[in-house]
Amino acid sequence: MQQIPVSLWTLVAGIAVTAISIWIGYNHTLLPVEASLQAPLVDGFFNVMFTIAIALFLVVEGTIVIFLIKYRHRPGDDTDGVPVEGNVPLEIFWTAIPTLIVLGLGIYSVDVFNQMGGFEPAGHPHSAAHVAHMSGSAIAATLDDGSTPTTAPVIGIGASPQTLNKPADLVVNVKGIQFAWLFDYPDSGVSSGELHIPVGADVQLNLSAQDVIHSFWVPQFRLKQDALPGIPTELRFVATKPGTYPVVCAELCGGYHGSMRTQVVVHTPEEFDSWLSENQIAQKDLHQTVAVKPANLSTSEFLAPHVHNMGVSAETIESLVIGH
Repeated sequence: MQQIPVSLWTLVAGIAVTAISIWIGYNHTLLPVEASLQAPLVDGFFNVMFTIAIALFLVVEGTIVIFLIKYRHRPGDDTDGVPVEGNVPLEIFWTAIPTLIVLGLGIYSVDVFNQMGGFEPAGHPHSAAHVAHMSGSAIAATLDDGSTPTTAPVIGIGASPQTLNKPADLVVNVKGIQFAWLFDYPDSGVSSGELHIPVGADVQLNLSAQDVIHSFWVPQFRLKQDALPGIPTELRFVATKPGTYPVVCAELCGGYHGSMRTQVVVHTPEEFDSWLSENQIAQKDLHQTVAVKPANLSTSEFLAPHVHNMGVSAETIESLVIGH
């Protein structure tokens, strides 16, 4: 029986490894749903790297298994193995192939970064209007504490080649504090503890940090950007699927880092307009202060909202306070 040439075995193995690697690389369920225009770019790059990793795994581990079986120690065989020392062509091969792979992935990653807007993070002013949004009625907080940088962001993911030199449809100022995310909509005066955006809109987030480094990460958007104290950063993207997605701080920022979470709600345009209108009405009287500590109010100021229920006039309250 004629022995099958090694070259033919190598060809068959190469075809099998390639087919298996491509199938696994593009049919896995390792990533969450794609919910932004940038997500397919990142996923495509990930799938290529995963495919290459699967191929290398099969080649290396397959070779080990074959050698374990073929060259295993057999009973009664106490002879030495064939003395093999060095193989220049093989060493050139296994050095050149990884080098070409790394160079190819590097060029590919730069192209993905450029398409996402990584080469154009700046170009839009960073608004100073921020809000400290805290729960509870005894917390004093103002919309602008003077600590927010007002220079244009020069770091981050900015306009893509398709939106270069075009203003974003929606600008949101985002501040990271220990341990919460605060969102301010400067064009409408609305502030929130959640990020609300319309689907299909070109959204620009101007990020800053009040205390330490935080990292704004939405896994479904495949986007992550650090928020740095004193250095404005930018994150620009387009959401493609309505829904509610988690916002996670991906930078260790203190003892309660794990609880620094909120969510981004992607609305239809009509739902977003409705949400914005409702919050503009609810917050129209909160331009200067979102909460007041009762201890900081005078007696007449504290009782003023209750004058009608008490059945007395404001003048009577004032005279009682002065007389007291």
